[in-house]
Amino acid sequence: MTFKASLDGLAKGVTIGVSLLFSVIVVGQVYLYLSGSHLSAFITVITILAVYFVTYSFRPIDYDITDEQLIIHRTINDVIIKRQDIKHVTPISKDQMKWTIRTFGVGGLFGYYGKFVNSKLGDMTWYATRRDKTVLIETVDNKKLIVTPDEPEEFIKQLNEHA
Repeated sequence: MTFKASLDGLAKGVTIGVSLLFSVIVVGQVYLYLSGSHLSAFITVITILAVYFVTYSFRPIDYDITDEQLIIHRTINDVIIKRQDIKHVTPISKDQMKWTIRTFGVGGLFGYYGKFVNSKLGDMTWYATRRDKTVLIETVDNKKLIVTPDEPEEFIKQLNEHA
């Protein structure tokens, strides 16, 4: 079964804002390029486009649950977790997510994904598109993954039924 992963308001706002900012910078750099500042304008445009497309490519799109695995779909490099490797699946409250710090990841542009940490849950890898509807998946090797399906209760039910 496929579970959608829609962006929350902050992620939508950050994505729109950064997209507009990057567009303005690229247009300005093209103007500088045409004015004779070739190398710096070229490097700036390439860097901005690389950041934008790498961020877009690793964003979580949706989640699929099959009999054997959970698949976190991304534009490139889907994340596949074998069902037998999942130890616990639990909903997480906003209170448990307070004071979460991003250690290496994305915090709003196309979602929230990468490495995060907080005092209650420890180290986590997020594949999220929102800051609510949070589900914690703990694996047998003690890794913690955060996903945010639009229907978290049904998602948890499906994962537990396939256990």
